[in-house]
Formats: sequence, structure tokens, C-alpha cells
Amino acid sequence: MTLDPLAGDLYRMQDLLDPEEREILERVRAFLQAEVAPIANDCWARAEFPHHLVKGYGDLGIAGLAYEECPGETPSSLLSGFLALEMARTDPSMATFFGVHTGLAMGSIAHCGSREQRLRWLPDMGLLTRIGAFALTEPTGGSDVSHGMRTTARRDGDVWVLNGSKRWIGNGTFADLTVVWARDADGGAVRGFVVEKGTPGFTATKIENKIALRTVQNADLTFTDCRVPETDRLARADGFRDTAHILRRTRSGVAWQAVGVMLAAYEIARDYAVEREQFGRPIAKFQLVQDLLVKMLGNATACLGMVVRLAQLQDAGSYRDEHSALAKAYCTTRMRETVGWARELMAGNGIVLDYDIGRFVADSEALYSYEGTREINTLIVGRAVTGQSAFV
Repeated sequence: MTLDPLAGDLYRMQDLLDPEEREILERVRAFLQAEVAPIANDCWARAEFPHHLVKGYGDLGIAGLAYEECPGETPSSLLSGFLALEMARTDPSMATFFGVHTGLAMGSIAHCGSREQRLRWLPDMGLLTRIGAFALTEPTGGSDVSHGMRTTARRDGDVWVLNGSKRWIGNGTFADLTVVWARDADGGAVRGFVVEKGTPGFTATKIENKIALRTVQNADLTFTDCRVPETDRLARADGFRDTAHILRRTRSGVAWQAVGVMLAAYEIARDYAVEREQFGRPIAKFQLVQDLLVKMLGNATACLGMVVRLAQLQDAGSYRDEHSALAKAYCTTRMRETVGWARELMAGNGIVLDYDIGRFVADSEALYSYEGTREINTLIVGRAVTGQSAFV
């Protein structure tokens, strides 16, 4: 199957997908363009999540592809990356919703859960009949959460009692299952728990007044003597290294999302330049406009090449923390630059939702920060290349 080329994929990277993968990507692209793109600006403006689309995402059959407990063949990392790119190219908010559910929540259960736990939760999550969230960040602990985690879990017979709070939890207001990371009061190890919606002592409050990813329902979570059965403690989560394993792979997903945002910005700006006339001709005929477009295309192309190679390393089983950390740090930095150039090219029209680019400019700020700031990812790479840790 031949996919329609993306305007910003100058080197035709998507042609590296095999025919079956191209068919999956084409099906997802058609759904996003028909169902998500037309309402993206409205949902963003109202800061409301389009719950009616969840079944459509489930019907695509892609949420559980990476997990053996769900039907279907495991996809290549290249296909998973292009799916993340395609979702972010349409709407970074919905890409974040999907990434939190499939990468962070399902990934935690797949990596840290027992066989019984994986079979209990993953099939339904693969169909999106049960939605997941991932609760790690705290009000006073973002980059430092591995050392400064204040949410505690105390063993009381066959249950664990959770106390503390989490912040910036995507899908947190409506998730059926939330993977919560807490420090064991006896010994200090970081453990993972699956907390079901409606559990007494567990409350979720929507974070208001965001200027980025407004469609994403981020929440403040509070745990007050919240009792979670031992059967819902992730059996193979014994320390923060298990949490870090999840973040290594999801960071690469954010790098792919950043490329999707860059491609969207380039496509929007390029189409605008061809149609917009000033001084009696399309602005695409001006040298400075072409310079901006080529710089945007260069950023997107370089970053796409980086994440394609990262996917190859993942499939070969040879990728390391520094690989995903460098991709996340570099691609999100170039993304910020690229969406800024797109807004510059579009002048005043770039700051209104009518022309789409304003949403991508705002959303890029969130992608730049989550899944590890640029500074933290820089330190991960710096430690790898020098052998010296600069972490405090």
C-alpha cells in the first residue's frame, strides 16, 4: 500500500514501513482527519475532552498492539513512532491522552505487573473500555520526584494505605485505573499500585487555567488513608529503576510527538504562504519566507531521521537511556523553534485558533517540559558520554 506522502517528509521516511504497517497508519490517519481534526480547536478552546471519540480510538485496534496480552501482532517501534507522530500532527492533546493510556499506564502494568494482573487489566485497556492514568509527579516533586517523593504507602495486613498527593496527572479526572507510585513507609522503596476510580480516600480535581494541551484533563490527585488491596500492588515494581524503565520508552514517544508537531507547523505555514498574498503576490515568492520554510523543514527532517534511528535501536534491543533522552531533549527544542517560525511567518493570523498554528505553539510548551525537562535529559546524556554524574 502506498501512503499519501506527508508534505514535510522530504526523504520519505514513512516508506520504511512495511505494507501492513502502512495500512494501519493510513487507517489511523483517516480517522484523525475525519473525526479529530474538525473539533480539535473547539475542544481546546473549551478545555473539554471529547469522550465520544474514545470508542473510535478503541475500534482502531492499536492501543494494545505492543502487549502480548492483547490481540494482534506486536508492531515495530517504527510503526509505534509514526502513530505517535500522526496523532500529534493532528492534535497534541489527543496524542497525549493516547500516550498516557497506552505508554505510561499500560506500560507500567505490562512491565511491573504479574501475569494475573496483566491479564486482568490489559485486554480491556487495549480496547479502551477502561482508561488508564499514570501518577508520578507531585506538587513539590517533578524532576526530583525519584528522591523527593512524599506520597507514602504503608502495609496494613492485606492492604496498603496510601497518603499524599500527585499533580499534572493526564486523564486523571476520568481514568478508570490510575497507576500510582508511592514510597514504602517501611524501607523507602518506590512501589507501584493500581488504584481504581471511586476508591474511598482517592479524589481527583481538574487543573484549570492551562495555556497548553487544554483538551487533556490534567488533575490534582489526593490520597487520604486510601486503602488498596495487596492484589493491586504491581508485583514486580521494587524501586524507581522500574519507573525509569517506563519513562525511557515513553520519552522516545514524546520525541516522535515533537516531530509530528513540527510537521504540522511546516504544513500549515507552507499552505498559508502559498495562499496568502501581500504586495500583489503570494508571500511564498518572498525569499525570507522561503528561508523560514526551509529552516522549519530542516528541523523536522533532522529530527525525523533521529527518531527513525532510535526506533531501529529499540527493535534491535540495543537502545539505552541516553538514546531516548537525547531525542526527547533535542527534538522538543527544535520543535519550539519550528512552531515559532511558523507563527512568525503567519504574523497576526498565527495567534488565533482559526489558523490552527496557535494551538500547536501553545501545546509545544507542554511537550517541551513533560517526560523530563531538557535540562534533566541533558544530564542523562552527559552522564553517559562522560562517565560522570552531574545530578545533585
